[in-house]
Amino acid sequence: MKVVLLTAILVLVAGLVSPQMRPVEEGGRQAPRKPAAPETFNARYEGGVIGFSRRERGKLQFDEENQRLVFLGSDGKERFSLAYELMNAIYPQSRSVRSTTGTVVQNIPLPGAGLGGFIREKQRYLIIQFADADANVSGVANFRLESKELLESVIQTLGERAEMTPRGDAYFRPRGGSGN
Repeated sequence: MKVVLLTAILVLVAGLVSPQMRPVEEGGRQAPRKPAAPETFNARYEGGVIGFSRRERGKLQFDEENQRLVFLGSDGKERFSLAYELMNAIYPQSRSVRSTTGTVVQNIPLPGAGLGGFIREKQRYLIIQFADADANVSGVANFRLESKELLESVIQTLGERAEMTPRGDAYFRPRGGSGN
């Protein structure tokens, strides 16, 4: 009898002490502001725009006067541009790949050199989903950027200039209107 009574008391106390549900807080936490992206920065075009299939090193440039993002080839000439109003989503993506050093070390004919396959580096990409007004199709442009900090600041700057809505580490244009 004492065991049953003791067990009942323990269950009741545990029920009273259990975590209580908290109300949902109004307004989510704002991500810390990143420094503004430079007006022109190095990027490698990886593909996604109709008519431009060749990968190329160059620069991306904000053109505020014409409300667009411009890709300049390695010769400094404009290859193509993406108008802010046609952008639907902007987000980061990263991929871990074996570095050149890892490939070289892995192929050295020495014991343990096979561990070179574990030498990896992260490549960071700016992904822009857009509506191509000329071809009446949607596209996804990919640009490889040098660092995580640059990628984050470019996404924030581009998202704000294109008047898009932030969601996590991305920006998007809600259906049926502008972002804000």
